[in-house]
Amino acid sequence: MSLLVQDFINRFERFAPQYLAEPGDPTGMQLGSTKQPIHRVMVTLDVRPEVVQEAIERRVDFIFAHHPVIFHPVQNLITDNPQNAMYAELLAHHIAVYAAHTNLDSANGGMNDWLAERLQLQQVSLLQPSYQRKMKKLAVFVPQKQATILRQALVQAGAGQIGNYHGASYSLAGTGRFTPEQGAQPAIGHVGQEETVAEEKIEVIFPETLTQQVLAAMYRVHPYEEPAYDLYTLDNPGEQFGIGRIGELAQPMTVQAYAQQVRQAFDLTGLRLVTPDPAKLIKRVAVIGGDGGKFYPAVLKQQADVFVTGDVYYHTAHDMLAAGLSVIDPGHHIESIVKEKAVPLFQGWAKEEKWADVSFFASKLNTDPFRFISM
Repeated sequence: MSLLVQDFINRFERFAPQYLAEPGDPTGMQLGSTKQPIHRVMVTLDVRPEVVQEAIERRVDFIFAHHPVIFHPVQNLITDNPQNAMYAELLAHHIAVYAAHTNLDSANGGMNDWLAERLQLQQVSLLQPSYQRKMKKLAVFVPQKQATILRQALVQAGAGQIGNYHGASYSLAGTGRFTPEQGAQPAIGHVGQEETVAEEKIEVIFPETLTQQVLAAMYRVHPYEEPAYDLYTLDNPGEQFGIGRIGELAQPMTVQAYAQQVRQAFDLTGLRLVTPDPAKLIKRVAVIGGDGGKFYPAVLKQQADVFVTGDVYYHTAHDMLAAGLSVIDPGHHIESIVKEKAVPLFQGWAKEEKWADVSFFASKLNTDPFRFISM
């Protein structure tokens, strides 16, 4: 069976749920049908006319982008407008588009962790925690012969993830007893007769946001007309998420030297440096991909020596200087690291989920609109 757009979205949003997105961020499915089969997936930072042309030439049927293709509501569909013409081209060639923006920024193992790794930060933690998952536990009783099928369905629905461990569950064998009453349609036994069944109790935990999905999977494969189960809310602290990362350099260096290191790390021809003292030694570094200037108070609170982020505004830069904060602005396009990191991530999922006849690859285009010139 072909991989559908919705199948991919379900798997991706286990990694970077939409509820992690910043308020008002138009993340998620952007264009096309979620029921469409997909075979050739291209990863890009931006969806621009030249990227769409590349997708057409490479016979792409699904684009995964970090930046939403539709940031603002469409006022009309007149194709004299280049943006509307781009939408028309995508639809005409049956290319679906999905965007993972600030949810990918906040996801653990996502954008800001990729950037922190490229910046060679150690002892990395969340810069500004914003969400902590609440966890649930499901204990369900099933005939032993159907236990494996039920476990697999629960895991497929997202249950059983504990840290870096997938498919975690606990089972206990026992005996189930019941007597079907008039009107029942028992899968095992007969109306009016007591029945005993060799059963298995299966326990799994999952984020509360997956409750309906996990229960639906249970009902879909459970053989009983009335499955017996217990559902608990756990006090265990769930996984934390948040915008930005903060970490330490292996050795102290000057602001100026680290700015040069950042330029080289992202293969840039230039960057902007905001600092009251280029010769100051720094060790503690905060990073937020994209336009993260508004978060600089959190950077100060975490006592970072330097802040790496893009698109710093003129007046915000003055405020940063007044606060004594050094800022390295390598631009927004460093988030193109998504092309390098997401492709192997998706390829790994394809093996785990046994997705057939689907390939993942990165756009070959540089969509940075800015060029640095030297005189």
